[in-house]
This record gives sequence, structure tokens and C-alpha cells, in this order.
Amino acid sequence: MQTREVDATAVHTLLAAAVAAPSIHNTQPWRFGLDPESRSIEVRFDRRRRLPLADPDLRAQHLSVGAAVLNLRVAAAHLGWAPAVRLLPAADDPDLLARVRLAGPTADDRPPLGELYEAVERRHTSRMPFTGRPVPERIVAEMIGSALAEGAHLAVPDIIGTRRLLRLTQVAEARNTTHPARAAEARTWITAPGNDACYGIPLTTLGPRDASGRIPVRDFMGRPPTLDLPALRFERHAQVALLWTAQDRREDWLRAGQALQRVLLTATRHGVRTSMLHQAMEWPDLRAATAGSRRRCHPQLLIRFGYGPDGGPTPRASGDRGPTPRASADDRGLTTGRPPR
Repeated sequence: MQTREVDATAVHTLLAAAVAAPSIHNTQPWRFGLDPESRSIEVRFDRRRRLPLADPDLRAQHLSVGAAVLNLRVAAAHLGWAPAVRLLPAADDPDLLARVRLAGPTADDRPPLGELYEAVERRHTSRMPFTGRPVPERIVAEMIGSALAEGAHLAVPDIIGTRRLLRLTQVAEARNTTHPARAAEARTWITAPGNDACYGIPLTTLGPRDASGRIPVRDFMGRPPTLDLPALRFERHAQVALLWTAQDRREDWLRAGQALQRVLLTATRHGVRTSMLHQAMEWPDLRAATAGSRRRCHPQLLIRFGYGPDGGPTPRASGDRGPTPRASADDRGLTTGRPPR
């Protein structure tokens, strides 16, 4: 589909893609507004979605917003535009995280961002066991290149390095589940069957525990367990990748979020499933330890990837609640629904 008009159909396509981005605990900490005069989408931070304990400096939620910005760019390229992005465009407005201008025509981009559009809807986090079949090097190399294209780095360690990163994640998971306040914060974002909330993680998509204890899947329920999740055997040799940046400023978090989503969409395009292990990033000492011996390395996220069943979809606030072509810069439409409990 090719269009240069910022009409209602184009706006719906843009916002439907943006809200499909992953976010920590599916908080969806973003709001969108259309400025028709500059043909720009403004992306703002929604402070009602904060996680004071798991993400006190808002780093993970900046990553989440960055992922939504990448999806906006992908959808814009699909529609025939060459999106131009400014991060943190207004020093006096800290909640305005990005402005995406719908310029055109589409510029060359290898691989073209628009080619990732079909993967936006198909990408879901999979917390299920993977088969253990290695992802071919050519696909891993493309994932690494996707991160580099967005100004971030993706390090794929060997078996020993993988085990070290998983051990650090296990330590973080143990801390989270035995910390009463953090466990309670995580449980707040779990939605029971039949709940029509637009945010949070459905109970049915939590996934099983690893019977061997090698893969530290996040336990959102905490201890003592209020839900007896099944235990299955996960892959013996996991494949993981560490997403990192050379600096650790707000703009670096937003770039890392765009890199994350570009990596995830690239993997999805090749039939590779992904899940995110963020636990170690929530503890400063463990986050620093994940860098290992790398200099000027600021870890942002650990990605587990491989072949296996797809993950179930999580709820999204409807893109139809976004801006309309007649919205002004001061009358911003919001992609927000009811806040969680």
C-alpha cells in the first residue's frame, strides 16, 4: 500500500503498529499526538505507567517507547514515507521523547524498514521452551546488523558466556521473587481470564517454569506462589544476545529500544522466536556484571532466541484512540486506556 496523505486510514495504520511494540510488563508507557501542520507524530511518556521499584530511573520504559518509535518508522516506510526522527526534541518538555516527521518519498535503507512491516503483528514474546536447534549464523549476523543500524550493539556470547549471563539473571530473578514489594509490583500487572484490561500480561501467557532451572523465566506471581505453573524442560543450550550501548543517557535508551525492536522484527521475519530477560538489568550491581570485560558497555537487555512455539498476544490499547487528522498540537489524541489496578 502506498499513500502520501495523512488521512484517518494512515493514522490508524501508524498507531496500530506503534502500540504493537513490546514494553516492560506490557505497561505501554506511551502517548501519541499528531501535528498535521508539520506532518509529525509526537511520542510522549505516560507517567501513569511507571514501575517505581523495577524501573526507578525509567530506563526500561524509555526502551519501550523506543520500540514503539521503531514500529512507527516501519509503518511509515510501509506507507511510502521516509520517516525522520528527532529524539528528545524539546529540552523544556521532558515527557516529549520523540517526534517522527512523515517525510517522503521513502529513502533507500538496507534492508528497507518497510519490509519488516509484516512482522510487526506476528511478533510476540514466547516464554515457552525452544527446540534447541541453533539459529543459522547468517540470521544471527542480520540481527547484529539490525542493532548496529540503530546505534546499538548486540553481543552473542559463546556457551560459557551464555551460562554466565543466565546465572546473573537467575540471581536477579531470585531477588525479585523474594522481595515482597517488587513481587507485589509485578503481580499488579497480571490480568486474570475475562479481564478486559488494555494493559498488563494475561495469566494465560505466563508460560511454564524450566524444570531444570537453567532458563530463568520471570515469575510474575512471586513467592509463595499463588499459581502453580507447570514445569517443562527447556532447551539444553540456550541462545542469548546482550543488547548494549556505548553510553547510558536517555537518548541512548531510546536508541536501544529502536534497536531492540528492529532485532526482534528481523528475527520474527525469519521465523525465530524471542523473549526478553530483563531481570538482571533491574539491579545495578548485576546490570554492571553483565557487561563482563567489555569497556564502555552499558547493558540494556538480554534477549533469548530460538525456534519453538509462538507466544500468545497481549492486550493493547486501541490505535483508534490515537490522534485524528484534525487534531492539533495542543489537542493531542492519546493511545491510553484504563490504568491497571
